[in-house]
This record gives sequence, C-alpha cells and structure tokens, in this order.
Amino acid sequence: VQLQASGGGLAQPGGSLRLSCAASGFTLAYKGIGWFRQAPGKEREGVSCISSGGGTYYKDSVKGRFTISRDNAKNSVYLQMTGLKPEDTAAYYCATGRCSVTGVARDIGTWGQGTQVTVSS
Repeated sequence: VQLQASGGGLAQPGGSLRLSCAASGFTLAYKGIGWFRQAPGKEREGVSCISSGGGTYYKDSVKGRFTISRDNAKNSVYLQMTGLKPEDTAAYYCATGRCSVTGVARDIGTWGQGTQVTVSS
C-alpha cells in the first residue's frame, strides 16, 4: 500500500503546477484523499481533500486557485495549482483520510512522500 506524489518544482509567482498522487496496492477510488503541505519551520497543514464520492474541499487560502480532482481509471488524484504565491512554497504530501469541510483530511491512513513546490521569481 503506497502513495506516490510527484509534479513539484519551481514556479514563478502567478504560475501553475500540477501535482499527482498515484496509488499502488489499493484502489484509490474507495478512499478520501487529502493534500497537505509543510513549509520549513511550520506545522503541516491540510490544503485540500476529495472524498470517495467526489466531494471537494479547500483551505480558505487556496480557494479559487487550487483544484483537486481524481481519475479513478488511473488510480490517481491531482492538485492543479494556479496563481501560485511565494507563501505556497512547501513540501506537499498526499494521504488517505476522511475529508472535512475545511479542506483538512482526518483519520489519516497512508502518507505519500513529499514533493517540493517552490514559488520564487
């Protein structure tokens, strides 16, 4: 049972990146999937979550800029990030869990490894 996050990199302010979270060893369609991020010296925070039924939830600071989606045929979840800001710089992680309306996934089961996102000019 494993989650593999990818797609991070360097983006300019206002730019875009698309993160992917691919599952192996289990069927991701039956799981809620959350994205978290952790900046240096800060606590990990929930960013967005998508339920097994397709419901989507976002942290207030990313609403209108980030879009979470899933492709069950590819056993993957995506986080499309647009309008990136320097404060979005962090290591991003995906995890299985139960979505809350605040965009934070709870009752975490499996964590993926992080993918670094750096927003800088």
